[in-house]
Amino acid sequence: MHKKEIFLDHLLKAINLPTLLKKKQNLKITNIADLVSAKTKTISFFSNIKYQDQLQKSKASAILTTEKYKNLIPKNIVAIVCKNPEIEFIKVANFFYPDSYFSKVSNKNLNSREIKKKFKTLKHGINLYLEKDVKIGKNVFVGNNVSIKKNCIIGNNVIIGSNVVIENSIISENVHIGDGSILGKKGFGFKFIDKKCLRIPHLGNVVIGKDCEIGANCVIDRGSIKNTVIGDRTFLDNLIHIAHNVCIGKDCIIAGQVGIAGSTIIGNNVFIGGQAGISGHLIIGNNVNIAGKSGVVKNIEDNQTVMGYPATSLKKFLKKNK
Repeated sequence: MHKKEIFLDHLLKAINLPTLLKKKQNLKITNIADLVSAKTKTISFFSNIKYQDQLQKSKASAILTTEKYKNLIPKNIVAIVCKNPEIEFIKVANFFYPDSYFSKVSNKNLNSREIKKKFKTLKHGINLYLEKDVKIGKNVFVGNNVSIKKNCIIGNNVIIGSNVVIENSIISENVHIGDGSILGKKGFGFKFIDKKCLRIPHLGNVVIGKDCEIGANCVIDRGSIKNTVIGDRTFLDNLIHIAHNVCIGKDCIIAGQVGIAGSTIIGNNVFIGGQAGISGHLIIGNNVNIAGKSGVVKNIEDNQTVMGYPATSLKKFLKKNK
């Protein structure tokens, strides 16, 4: 966690952002945040009208926005007008977290004697790499060739298979993680500046609820500025990719080779068939069934069954494909 605190004026100067602030701001900024999780002394951004409800409830002290939306910013929040709020927000994120792009190899790992002394009920195979700040509950089993790195909390009665890598993750109790899965690595997010590709920093965690099962060779990316979340009693088959900021509800079943793009929200009791693809920034309701190989490109309301590409209601699909 960084320890920076900086006046807003100085922060904007540090990222080379010319501003039209009406007066000098004595406001101190200590961190970045999305609109929902923002607190006092944090800075966020607003560039999409569909997040207006979140904007009105936000507790951020300053928000990057465009000329078009500046009048929507609540009066108690400092509006910083710029051409591209998302790009400027990335610059701010890099200011606070300059080392966020790469997973550095730490020399703060525990040796076998230290592991045995610190985690008395832990059972594990050969070649366990465990960093010193990791927290592990009781009765945890870890397979061979496993790395559990920085910023991890492992709950009670968790089973972790072989050849697994976990970092930036909070794993609740009674979770089973299959062989070869990777949790908490940076996601795949980019923006373009003058036709040059700029990577979005990833600062969030992966949060796995209670009694979940993650199959073999799954990849769950850490969030960018918020967490990637898997709800209680949700089961993932093998070979599934969950992108950054995805939030999956409770009691869901997701079959093999499904891909869910970033920032999509999935409700409770959702069934997703094998090889289905779900686009980013969508909302999938509760009790939804998505047939295998479907391509979901728009929101789905509660209690719907869809199939095909683009995914449509079962009734429409059958009528079209008689």
